[in-house]
Amino acid sequence: MGIRVVGLTGGIATGKSCVARFLMEKGAVVIDADELSRLAVKPGSPALDRIVAVFGADMLLPDGNLDRKRLRSVVFGNDEKRSQLEHIVHPEIKQLAEEGIAAAAAEGRRIVIYMAPLLIEAGITDRVDEIWVVTVKPEIQLQRLMDRDGISRVEAQKIINSQMPLAEKERHGHVVIDNSGTPQETRQLVAAIWDREMGENA
Repeated sequence: MGIRVVGLTGGIATGKSCVARFLMEKGAVVIDADELSRLAVKPGSPALDRIVAVFGADMLLPDGNLDRKRLRSVVFGNDEKRSQLEHIVHPEIKQLAEEGIAAAAAEGRRIVIYMAPLLIEAGITDRVDEIWVVTVKPEIQLQRLMDRDGISRVEAQKIINSQMPLAEKERHGHVVIDNSGTPQETRQLVAAIWDREMGENA
């Protein structure tokens, strides 16, 4: 039987990392797309060289690392520039993900969790066999984002409104994990889902 690749996604402040940690406790290998995006543009990487060639040397910090904040400000709201960046970075991230999945398969693992906040929006669902969506009740998402980032209710709602609605993400999910409760409640929920989904393959 081949390795099963599950895409774990959800909205901002829904607790994807928390759910991923509980899945790791059950024995899953977790590949974090955000981490891969940082690795893909590390100093000396082909992707970083191309970013400098396209966007300019002022995209670099004095230590040679990518100035993510500056780059974000350049591509924000500019579809053409964002597309240029995605064409540079996405193939690198995909290759790193495939290497991670191959390594897990070589170890005899049965399941890999590919954690990607924008899995659906970025149109990269073909990288996974199925999608698991982490969700919370709207008021809880709002409060957690306010608490986490120290921002006002208005700011938090604006950020949430700029993203794909959770209800829409849920429709893509083979599994939907409601993380509205306490961490212990979510841990128990993840354990039940793991037992149901993995069975004797766990």
